[in-house]
Amino acid sequence: MAEIKYEIIQHVGILSESPKGWTKEVNLISWNGRDPKYDLRDWAPNKEKMGKGVTLTEDELQKLGIILKEMA
Repeated sequence: MAEIKYEIIQHVGILSESPKGWTKEVNLISWNGRDPKYDLRDWAPNKEKMGKGVTLTEDELQKLGIILKEMA
């Protein structure tokens, strides 16, 4: 399996933290040198491991915000 390279461009926020120290975070990340996207996933302490996640363009993130606001 090819190595996945990433760079956290901007840490947006932490949504939750597990008892083992993993955090569910929203970040702006560049994956494999591509344009950065907003990313929601679990991260181990010190970012040495990550869980599966979802990436969103800025447009998708704005649409999600509208949908969530309508739900409230």
